[in-house]
Amino acid sequence: MSSLEVGFSHDIFVEMANEAKNLVLFTEKGQFGTLARMLQVDPPPKAVKVTMSKRVPLVGDELKAYEEEQERIKKEEVLKASISKEKELKASHESNAKASDPMVVDASSSRKSSNAGSHVGGNVDILIDGFVSPVTSIAPMFPFFENTADWDDFGEVINPDDYMMKQDEMDNNMMLGAGDGMDGKLDESSARLLLDSAPSKVISNEMTVQVKCSLAYMDFEGRSDGRSVKSVIAHVAPLKLVLVHGSAEATEHLKMHCAKNSDLHVYAPQIEETIDVTSDLCAYKVQLSEKLMSNVLSKKLGEHEIAWVDSGVGKVDEKLTLLPPSSTPAAHKSVLVGDLKLADFKQFLANKGLQVEFAGGALRCGEYITVRKIGDSNQKGSTGSQQIVVEGPLCEDYYKIRELLYSQFFLL
Repeated sequence: MSSLEVGFSHDIFVEMANEAKNLVLFTEKGQFGTLARMLQVDPPPKAVKVTMSKRVPLVGDELKAYEEEQERIKKEEVLKASISKEKELKASHESNAKASDPMVVDASSSRKSSNAGSHVGGNVDILIDGFVSPVTSIAPMFPFFENTADWDDFGEVINPDDYMMKQDEMDNNMMLGAGDGMDGKLDESSARLLLDSAPSKVISNEMTVQVKCSLAYMDFEGRSDGRSVKSVIAHVAPLKLVLVHGSAEATEHLKMHCAKNSDLHVYAPQIEETIDVTSDLCAYKVQLSEKLMSNVLSKKLGEHEIAWVDSGVGKVDEKLTLLPPSSTPAAHKSVLVGDLKLADFKQFLANKGLQVEFAGGALRCGEYITVRKIGDSNQKGSTGSQQIVVEGPLCEDYYKIRELLYSQFFLL
C-alpha cells in the first residue's frame, strides 16, 4: 500500500530506511495521518515511530485456553446439529402421518409389523430413516444424477481442466517441498502459520526508525495543480461551481479566486452538507392567441418559421397567453437572421460574375471592397453573436455587394 501503514511496503521501508544508499520514491501524495504523508513533508523527519506486528504461535496457558474455547464451540455445534436433526425427524413423522397417498407396495410380501407401518387396504405407509418424502409425492425416490457426457467421432469429449493440477495445490506442494532451500527463513513453525495449521496471535510493538535513506516524490497521479484548475475553469466558464475534496486552505483559495475574477456562484460544502444548485431559468410555456397570429407574417427558415412579434401577456383559462398589444408598438431595429459562411458567400459572388478571393482571413471583392467576419470575444463557441463588416469606399461595387449580402439573411 502506498500509505506505508501496513503490508509489504511497511515492512520493507523499515529495512531500507537505515541505509543512506537506498531511495524511497513516492508516486502519489499520501493521505493525511499516514506514514507516507509524514515522510513527504519538507524537510522530511529524521526519525519516525512505526508499529511492527508479528504473528507467533500460541503456547502455554494461552494455547490451553484457546483449545478449551474451541472444544466448547464444537460441543455447541454438535448440540445444535442434534436439536436440528430431532426437529427434522419430528417433521418427517408428521408429514408421513398426514400423507394422503402412501407408497404402493405388494401387500403379500410386506411385513405386518408396527415398525413397518399400518395397512390401508393394499397399501403400506413406509417410514425410512433419513428420507423425508414430500406430502404430494406418490412414489418418491432417492436423488439420482445421470452423468451425461458429450461425445464426438472419437468417443467421449475430454475436459483438459479435469487433469490439470490447480494453482493453489501447486503452491502448497512447493511450500512443503521447498523448506530446505529457503536459506532458513521459513522454519517449521512459520510454515504451519502460513498454512493456518496452528493457533496463533499477533503481537505489536512500537519502534523508532532512523530515516537515513533518500526520499523523493514524482507526481504520477494525473491530477491537475492549482494553476491548471484555474485555467480549466476559465475556459469552461460555468455558471455554478461546486468544490469538493481538497484541504480547507486550498478550497478557500480557489473559491476566493473564482469569486474575484468572475460572477461565478461557488459552493464549498462541508462533509454531509446538502446544497441546492437548482437553476431558475426565465423560460415559460405560453399560448399564442388566434387574434395575435392572424396579423403575424412568418418567414420560412429551414424547417422552421420565424417572425417578429409584439404582444402583451395575459391569462386565458389559467394559462399564460400572448395577446395583441393594447397600443401601437414602437418600431424596432431590423434584425438579420441567418448564419453566413464566407466560403459559401465567395462561391455565390463568383456565380454573380464578381472577382473574389480570400486574403488574410477576409474576402476580397474586386479592387476596393473587403468583407470580413468578426466574432464576439466574450462568447465561447460558435453560438455567440457575430458581425459582418463591409469595408471600402462608397461606390457601385459597395452597394451591389451589400445588397447581395443582405439576400443571404432573413430580415425581420
